[in-house]
Amino acid sequence: MMEKPLTQKTSATLLKLQQAEITEYHIYQKIAAATTDPHNREILTRIAEQENEHYLIWKKYTGRDVVPDLYRVWYYYLLARILGITFAIKLMEGIEKRAQHVYRELGTIIPEVKEIVAHEEAHERELIGLLDEERLRYVGSVVLGLNDALVEFTGTLAGLTFALQNSQVIAMAGLITGVAASLSMGASEYLSQKSGEGSQNAGKAALYTGTAYIFTVFLLVLPFLLFSNPYVALPITLGCAILVIFLFTFYISIAKDLPFVRRFLEMVAISMGIAGISFVIGLIIRMVLHVDL
Repeated sequence: MMEKPLTQKTSATLLKLQQAEITEYHIYQKIAAATTDPHNREILTRIAEQENEHYLIWKKYTGRDVVPDLYRVWYYYLLARILGITFAIKLMEGIEKRAQHVYRELGTIIPEVKEIVAHEEAHERELIGLLDEERLRYVGSVVLGLNDALVEFTGTLAGLTFALQNSQVIAMAGLITGVAASLSMGASEYLSQKSGEGSQNAGKAALYTGTAYIFTVFLLVLPFLLFSNPYVALPITLGCAILVIFLFTFYISIAKDLPFVRRFLEMVAISMGIAGISFVIGLIIRMVLHVDL
C-alpha cells in the first residue's frame, strides 16, 4: 500500500516506468522470437515475463494501460540482430540504470519499490549472464586479429608512407603484406587452438582471427586508394584506426563488462606510438638506401 497519495508528478513518473517495462517486455519477446538457440530463447522469454510482471505492478498504481515505445523496440531488436543479443541487452540495461535516482525517490512513496529493484537487478543480471553467444565465445580471437592488425599495420603504413611516398605503391605493398599477415595470423590461431583445450573449434577461431585482421587491413589501406597524396591518406588511416579501436573497445566493454576508458587509451597509445616510430624508421631507411619513387 502507498504511504502517501500520488501527486501529478509521481503519476507521470510511474507512467514512464510503466512504459519502460512494457517496452522492454516487447523487446525481449521480439528478440526471443528471432532466436534459434532454445537455451537463449528460454532465458529471453523468462526476462520478458519478469518485465511484464513489473509492468502490472506499476499499472496497479496508475490504473492505466500504456503502449510500448515501438522506436525503442525496433532499435534494440535490430541492434541485437547486428551486434548480438548480449551487447544490445546490456547496453539497454546500462542506460536504464542511470535512472536509479527515480527509484530512490519513489521508495518514500511506494514501499514495494526497493524490493522490485533488488529483484529486477539480481534476477536479470543472473539471466543475462546465462546467455551463450558464439560471437562472444570467439571474442578473444577477434581481439587478437584486430589488435595485431591495428598495432602492426598502422606502423607498417606509416613507415611505407615516408619510405615510398606514393599512395598506389603504398596501397599495393600494404594489401600484399596485409593479406599475407591475415593468413599467417589465422594459421597461428588455428595451431594455437589445436594445441589447447579449444581444439574442436580451432577452425572457427582461425576464421574469426583472420577475418578481423583482413577487415582492418582493408579499412586502413582504403585512404591510400582514395587519395593520391600519401600525407593526406596517412592521417585519415590513423583516424580510421582510432575509430576502430573506439568502436570495438566500446563493444567489448558493454558485452563483457570491462572498463572502457583505460583499455581505449592504452590501445590508442600503443598503436599511435608504433606508427610514430615506424614513420621515423621509414624516413631513415629512405635516406640511407637513397630510395626515390
